[in-house]
This record gives sequence, structure tokens and C-alpha cells, in this order.
Amino acid sequence: MTDDTTSSTWLVVGLGNPGPSYAGHRHNIGYMVTDELASRMGSGFRAHKSGRADVVEGRLGAPGSDAPRVVLARPRCYMNDTGGPVKALATFYKVPPAQVVAIHDELDIDFDTMRVKLGGGDNGHNGLKSMRSSLGTGDFHRVRVGIGRPPGRQDVADFVLSNYSTAEKKLLPFVVDTAADAVESLVADGLEKTQQRFNS
Repeated sequence: MTDDTTSSTWLVVGLGNPGPSYAGHRHNIGYMVTDELASRMGSGFRAHKSGRADVVEGRLGAPGSDAPRVVLARPRCYMNDTGGPVKALATFYKVPPAQVVAIHDELDIDFDTMRVKLGGGDNGHNGLKSMRSSLGTGDFHRVRVGIGRPPGRQDVADFVLSNYSTAEKKLLPFVVDTAADAVESLVADGLEKTQQRFNS
């Protein structure tokens, strides 16, 4: 019986950097989406006993429905060390890599666009690279939230560690909301249906 319960738990990780100075950066879209999901679950983040992440545990979906059990997580480390805390949480909650979801910024997708997929490389993304290394596989789900490429000759590192433009900030709540919808769809309805709805 326990196997059934453990395999029905999803670990949803928002990738980002901790602390107020990073909060509004493009690289922190994963944190923003997990904030929205926590609010939908009616709960705030609290320290996990590992001391390496903040978590929210509960069910994600309409109240009273057979909503999936979800652990939302925000690692307490910088992006390039994300894998250790994710591995620790996956082990603690007995979540297989295929039921881990990473929400992250994606340079190769235009702003206000997103893609959901299972597996793949890390495309130079240090958070994904760290997760792949610690989990021993890249076969986890990704909700890839587009930020587009930097304008002109701006350095990529500077671009991802900068705030959204004024025009983007107007659309950002919609982007965050849509990405949260995609996570809900993924854990409730599976990858194929979610891709049909959100990979437009």
C-alpha cells in the first residue's frame, strides 16, 4: 500500500537564487511560480528538516477532488548547487525522478511563451545541470518559462540576473499564472495533455 502512496507524490522545484536582492530577476521565475502554487494550496513555505530547502506539502487542485499530493520546494542555495537539496528531498519523500518537476527560466524560448517536457539536456542552465548530476539522470519534467535572449550584446549572465523590463512586468503575473496552471495540469492530467494545452 505504501508504494502506491509514495509514487503518487510529486516534487515540484522552483529554481532560483535565495534572498531579496535576486527576487525579481528573470533567473528567479521558478521561485515566482512556486509562490503562486503555494498560494493556491493555501499555505506558506516552511523550513524542511534537512535545512536545505523551504517546502509546502499538500494537495494541488480543486478542493474535494482527488488532487495529487505535491511537495513544493525552493532550495536555500544558489542556482548552481540546486541538485543536492533536490536529491535530499526526492529521497526523503520517496519521489522518483520522473515525478520531479523543475520550473526554470529558458533563454531559447521567447518571453510570454513556455514549454513543458520530460528529460533532455541542461542547455547551459546551471540549475538543471546540478539537478541532473545529483539525481543521476535528466529524466525529470521541466516547465520551461521563456525569457528570450538578451538584447544587443548584453552578457547572458547579466541578463538572467537582471529584472524584467517595464513592458514585461505588465505581463509577468499572467506568465506566472499560466506556468502554475501548467504544473497543475502536469501532475493531474499528465504530460501529453499538458503539452497540447501549453506548448503553443
